[in-house]
Amino acid sequence: MAEVSINGSGMGTQLQQLMMCEDLVPGYELSYQTAKTIYEYHPLGAKIAESPIKLAQSQKRDIAIPGSPEDRIKKAFEAEWDAIGADKHILNVKKLSRIYGVASIALVSEEEDASTPLKFDSLYKSKIGFNAFDPLNTAGSLVLNQNPNAIDFQKHGDIRVGPQTYHKSRTVVLMNEQPIYIGYTTTAYGYVGRSVYQRCLFPLKSFLQTLITDDLVVRKVGVLVAKMEQPGSIIDKTMTSIFARKREVVKDAQTGNVIGIGKDEDVQSLNLQNLDGPYALVRTNILKNVATAADMPAMFIENETLTSGFGEGTEDAKNIAHYIDGMREEMAPVYAWFDKIVMHRAWNPDFYQTIQNDIPEYQGMDYQEAFYRWSNAFSAEWPSLLTEPESEQIKVEDTKLKAAISAVEALAPMLDPENKANLVSWLAATFNEQKILFPTPLMIDMDALTEYVPPEPPDQSEEPRAEEL
Repeated sequence: MAEVSINGSGMGTQLQQLMMCEDLVPGYELSYQTAKTIYEYHPLGAKIAESPIKLAQSQKRDIAIPGSPEDRIKKAFEAEWDAIGADKHILNVKKLSRIYGVASIALVSEEEDASTPLKFDSLYKSKIGFNAFDPLNTAGSLVLNQNPNAIDFQKHGDIRVGPQTYHKSRTVVLMNEQPIYIGYTTTAYGYVGRSVYQRCLFPLKSFLQTLITDDLVVRKVGVLVAKMEQPGSIIDKTMTSIFARKREVVKDAQTGNVIGIGKDEDVQSLNLQNLDGPYALVRTNILKNVATAADMPAMFIENETLTSGFGEGTEDAKNIAHYIDGMREEMAPVYAWFDKIVMHRAWNPDFYQTIQNDIPEYQGMDYQEAFYRWSNAFSAEWPSLLTEPESEQIKVEDTKLKAAISAVEALAPMLDPENKANLVSWLAATFNEQKILFPTPLMIDMDALTEYVPPEPPDQSEEPRAEEL
């Protein structure tokens, strides 16, 4: 009967043929297909590419638009952000850039030619979508100029997907690391960034060997060794049957069963104790090698939780927080691009009409003026992963409030009624920012406070009249 090994070219999987290749050594050139295969099939492929991005996006940005009807403006922005699925699109394009070294995202519209500049003012009327492109989609348009004297040296312009050209205003290009002069990236078909897998390809191959070891141990860990007294040189069919039956009894034995063996016989499992120490050490080292080569904290790959949370401020937590801060900075261009799109769609003329109807302050203000006031005041900050425990936050809030009250007590006697009202308004806003101490906001009627004149205290210098005695 013929046998075919899975290591042969006829049966091995694509990942197995690639990663078990003897020619795969440190410095092996990573191809587009190799990077794609690792992401799709390698146990660590998706974790390396996606887990830092997902942790970076695990918190929502703190959005502020001072000098506006902030609650309504912010609510409209966040509703549109969720409606177009911005977080999902950002995750996708950043993930592709880590897999291949470069990736692009483009706004597509049925009403406009993609090769023309994007008309932001009419975006709210258009049916739009977002497409993320990997290097194979944009092959030939993101090679980047390698002439050091050119104005577009290692810079990208419009991208092209097949016959379709996309104007630069409609796209964002993200690279994983910066281009190196005449350093061609085979995964990205250009002189661009590099795949996150490029430096860790060899340890990724070594990790697959640990999976093979796991499989072999699982196969052998249930093996029982029966030490039976062997028959003499002369054996007949009866003795053969007896020994075969004894082996079947051992094989079929389960918890609760009783079997009988000879006094000189013994049944044991395979001794695998010597595997524990060196195997655990090697596997841990391989994972750390992968993390080091991919330039990311090992926790993302080892899938181990911190012994202390992010709020404890341990060194591991600080390193991870710094790494995530860097990841957020890398995603800043695509976030800024989506911010601008969402502003124009959320704060459109129809929405502004409702603001004018409800708030007298805006009834005489042009839409363009109001929009640019809001967009210029817009800020979106990422909260820190190193959040303090609530007990520490209360101490911080208490210190802030004491300082604010001291400022009011020092300034109030010197101010006229209007400025005194502004000072009280500032104090109320300071109180309302302390959400832990004061979950219910403090509301003050500023017009009434401005017009209020406190009663004068009675004159204590007058002598009491006789009838009052």
